[in-house]
Amino acid sequence: MTKRMTNKPESKFPYPGIPSTSDGAGGVVWVDTHITHGACAYPITSSTTMGTGFEMEVANGKTNLWGDTLTFIQPESEHSSATTCEGFALAGGRVTNFTSGQGLVLMKEVLYTISGKRLPVVFHIGARALTSHSLNVHCGHDDVMSVADVGWGILFGRNAQEACDLALIARRAAEASETPFMNVQDGFLTTHTIENIRFPELEFMKEYMGDPNKKIRCLFDPHNPIMTGVVQNQDSYMKGKIAQRHLYDKVPAAVQEAMDEFYAKTGRRYHLVDSYLMEDAEYAVVGMGGMMETAMAAADHIRANMGIKVGVVHVTSFAPFPSTQVVAALRNVKAATVLERMDNPLAQSNPLVQAVRASFAEAISGLSSGSNGEYKYPAVTRVPKIYSCSAGLGSRDVRGGHFIALVENMRSSAPREFCVVGIKHPLALPDGPDPDLRPSGAFSMRGHSVGGFGSVTTNKLIASFVGELFNLHVQAYPKYGSEKKGLPTTYYLTVAPSHIRTHSELQHVEFIPLNDVNAFNLGNPLEGIAEGGKVFIQSPSTNPQDVWDDIPAYGQKLIRNRKLKVYYLDTVKIAREIATDPDLQQRMQGVVLVGIFIKVTPFAQKSGMGEEQVLQAVEKYIRKYFGKRGEKVVQENLRCVREGLKSVQEIPDKLIQSSVSTPRVVREEAVFAK
Repeated sequence: MTKRMTNKPESKFPYPGIPSTSDGAGGVVWVDTHITHGACAYPITSSTTMGTGFEMEVANGKTNLWGDTLTFIQPESEHSSATTCEGFALAGGRVTNFTSGQGLVLMKEVLYTISGKRLPVVFHIGARALTSHSLNVHCGHDDVMSVADVGWGILFGRNAQEACDLALIARRAAEASETPFMNVQDGFLTTHTIENIRFPELEFMKEYMGDPNKKIRCLFDPHNPIMTGVVQNQDSYMKGKIAQRHLYDKVPAAVQEAMDEFYAKTGRRYHLVDSYLMEDAEYAVVGMGGMMETAMAAADHIRANMGIKVGVVHVTSFAPFPSTQVVAALRNVKAATVLERMDNPLAQSNPLVQAVRASFAEAISGLSSGSNGEYKYPAVTRVPKIYSCSAGLGSRDVRGGHFIALVENMRSSAPREFCVVGIKHPLALPDGPDPDLRPSGAFSMRGHSVGGFGSVTTNKLIASFVGELFNLHVQAYPKYGSEKKGLPTTYYLTVAPSHIRTHSELQHVEFIPLNDVNAFNLGNPLEGIAEGGKVFIQSPSTNPQDVWDDIPAYGQKLIRNRKLKVYYLDTVKIAREIATDPDLQQRMQGVVLVGIFIKVTPFAQKSGMGEEQVLQAVEKYIRKYFGKRGEKVVQENLRCVREGLKSVQEIPDKLIQSSVSTPRVVREEAVFAK
């Protein structure tokens, strides 16, 4: 276990990766469309983009690294897709699947038979809260925990890079141990978040994975007939079940070997348990998934500003569960809090808490870990206090202040054994202060728009070209809602000189575009903006006085006090004038923001590039996102970007700093009366 700030590779490694930007879904699609024979899937939110990405490559006639034409099969349900994967693997195929939530639970019956037949498949999970008292399509880990007993390996990634890398690591470990694996990433929070990523090189994937036509055992080989899936009665069933233990005992070593070989070739280090600042930690936060990167940033802040020695433990491998490594990481702390994106009130504890406590119970009793005794616990003389917390259910925001609250609870004279954070409830801890956990030099944007305006795609487009063109780290994601079209939505973008670890909604921002003219009526959209920050307002007005007068008094006061720059433009009019397809007019108004972003943010100016150079770079990504609609649509989108760049106007500072203006409606009524 090592202290690891980022997965940035070093030059001594032969395959450092191909620099790009992508979300977690894109990373998985990159890997699996190169190394598998095919996918059998019935995609469900939030794993849908993985399925559609794979299917698009199939439609384009793509072949894998060994020249086999890819196949995509979509049966009538998730259960059927898992059964089809089973048959695909029985016939010797390297196959994949993408699923989430209820889809994963519906497969459960088949998951047992896949592991029982030792089929080395890998399923990619966009972890999602299960429908219980209500429907939620956002992140939760209860779907994965509901199938944790089916005999599969389960690996959790924290970001897009890890989702991509673990797709390879899980596959290598699966084939080495003949054990199926799940590669889990947080639904929407990772599957749909654009970040810097290094795609594994084709040569590396071919070398690391090996030819599936030579590696994967075909159980339906007519020249070597065997029985599989037969009926077994009292005399045989138990013998067959227990006989598989010797295969499962090999899985931890297979996972670690896959991680070690991956590191040797790429420089990106993984462990079954990944520790951060644990060498001298007195308190620890333990968990799985994206919120644990936020925990790392919070630990840095707590140490620097509160003087408390806090560390973070990420359990990358929930199955096989790394008991000895967990104990080694936590044995010297006074207390640890285990965060989980689920809640099972009738259990002794939630699953990860149970596993951590059981590991210490074995260690303190002097037992070995594993039936063969190969993995030994380190010497333990005391068990730290282990607290439990439910957080982030249904993608509820998990912020830096919540980790401060957890640490304060562990240090309290009367700590809560079980707590929640992020909501108002008798079990909830009071929120701590909300520190800015972004990297030094970060620039963030929080946009307020309406579903269907094209703002989410525009945000991804901006992140893609900014990250590549200016050689910066980016993170872009939307606050998706089940309601989708026609209702308010928020999107976020951070640009920084180093890796961005915070996976939470942005309160500290430098630029706020208001694509939605009603944003001021839905609360304070300017909350958290930095002094001297910039605001863009979508407005049909060409007169700066009219734009200013449309801002409510509280907004005007905040703009003055914080010395904000305010820009305006009628993006709707531009889109209507340029888009020839009426169905695209509404979406193209969002694309105009790309030009506005180039104009009002500092990146183009700092780079020394001219506007035309930047526009040429933008064209590459316009084609990426809109090229499938044809050249005409590409050119219209480029015109929208250009218009945004050259036409956006600024409200003069003199007007902003003048006395409070007469509301526009009052002035117009006075003119009309005359």
